[in-house]
Amino acid sequence: MTTPEYEPTPLETIFTVEATPIKFGRGAASEAGWEAARLGMRRVLLVTDPQVAQLGFVGDVAAQLRAAGMEVRVFDRARVEPTLSSLQEAVTFAREYNPDGFVSLGGGSSIDTAKVANLLLTHGGEILDYVNAPIGAGRKPAGPLLPHLAIPTTPGSGSEATTVAVLDLPELKVKTGISHRYLRPSQAIVDPELTRTAPAAVIAAAGLDVVCHAAESYLSRPFDSRTRPASPGERPPYQGSNPVSDVWSAQAIRSGGEYLRRAVASADDLEARGMMMLSATMAGVGFGSAGVHIPHSCAYPIAGLKHEYQAKGYPSAFVPHGFSVIVTAPAAFRFTYEAMPKRHLQVAEWLTGHPPRRPGPDSLPDALIELMRDVGAPRGLTELGYNEQDLPALVAGAIKQQRLLAVAPKMPTEADLEGILRASFENW
Repeated sequence: MTTPEYEPTPLETIFTVEATPIKFGRGAASEAGWEAARLGMRRVLLVTDPQVAQLGFVGDVAAQLRAAGMEVRVFDRARVEPTLSSLQEAVTFAREYNPDGFVSLGGGSSIDTAKVANLLLTHGGEILDYVNAPIGAGRKPAGPLLPHLAIPTTPGSGSEATTVAVLDLPELKVKTGISHRYLRPSQAIVDPELTRTAPAAVIAAAGLDVVCHAAESYLSRPFDSRTRPASPGERPPYQGSNPVSDVWSAQAIRSGGEYLRRAVASADDLEARGMMMLSATMAGVGFGSAGVHIPHSCAYPIAGLKHEYQAKGYPSAFVPHGFSVIVTAPAAFRFTYEAMPKRHLQVAEWLTGHPPRRPGPDSLPDALIELMRDVGAPRGLTELGYNEQDLPALVAGAIKQQRLLAVAPKMPTEADLEGILRASFENW
């Protein structure tokens, strides 16, 4: 009797990089009508939030769309940190109006709201049908969506360039999302002028999100360390670091280190705010291919479990996404250091502009903490309202994010996540 020859599981040899076409520059938003017409829109749903709706941007963009021959209806009830109910309200509105295209104007929450409304208008079903498993059914859209022109007003989420829409599920005390390549907007307009009215704390939270996106992407497991999928359709959106995503992520990290402090310090520093907006898009392209992992996995329960923290410049009490991500980043990167030391030291050098003086596991955490302190970020989980008693729930929420954790360079156990979260109560 012969023993069957062992055949190793084949590793991945392919990665994909897709990017939203970007129009960037001061005054670029004045070309919204031309871009929407180019995309074939005639009946537009303009999605924004109540805060942006008060600033005059919405009227300007709507006027441009109408001047280009389009009918326009405005939905101005997108919620900062969308919930299932707020997204359902947008879906219902879209189904009643039945547009042939979407324009989103605002932060990542408005852009994500437009993505979900577009998805359900085009392909039907319920929101939880498409939410990532195991929280939702993980249904994949059958084909492309209606055209979507995304116009961000904050330099942070990079949603104008990503395949992801994030939502909060308060009843489950967790955040999750929908992810598919068809959710990526058809075109983005990135205009630094739109950031003038954003408060410093909003710029800080958004900019720290940029830095963390890019760092997690650059410090994700290599794409060719994953098992090859059985078919191209099973290749995950988050594939691990690759030579192209590295380029986008690296530049976003450099820009964060160089420009974020300035962008927070002055609303009139449009060079700095513009570079942070561009960096958000760059980071979106990078992590849209490579992925994010431990800090974002921890951020979902941090943002979902409690809504007590009141950040300056925000309309209500909740944990802004960038703050929920960055508070665990120092401990997370201290944990992953041994998996790729050279890359961690490189990120620290890009952030600070000089090689680490004492290279080691603390180099990148120290660089991040210095940046956090300079832009007024919360010190850690304690400031966000958490204590030791919350650790089991935080760990349970983080471990559910297997889609993200799968690209971590060092896969954490529940005990590892508890250690990361425990170390994040006070970063300084």
